[in-house]
Amino acid sequence: MKEISVAELKAKMDAGEDFQLIDVRETNEYDYVNIGGQLIPMGEVMGNLDQISTDKEVILHCKSGGRSGAIVNALMSRGYNNVVNLRGGILAWAHEIDPSLPTY
Repeated sequence: MKEISVAELKAKMDAGEDFQLIDVRETNEYDYVNIGGQLIPMGEVMGNLDQISTDKEVILHCKSGGRSGAIVNALMSRGYNNVVNLRGGILAWAHEIDPSLPTY
């Protein structure tokens, strides 16, 4: 599974790179804190494959990287070779990039 660090994600954002960021947490988690990704809860991803880009990098994240890692693996098994897991998830983002974000 390909992974990216929060520092690498921040650099991509700052550089204005074209990629899709998907948050696979639940709606209540997203409402509490998010980093601007498109919300597709883990249980809904496979039913919404039409929303996942096939022509650019897709970075998936959750709270700590476990759920998004499972989805990255599931997508890769279906032929998606453009999917990447955010190592450490939003907790790593809050710890390393933006300590003002609430954690849970």
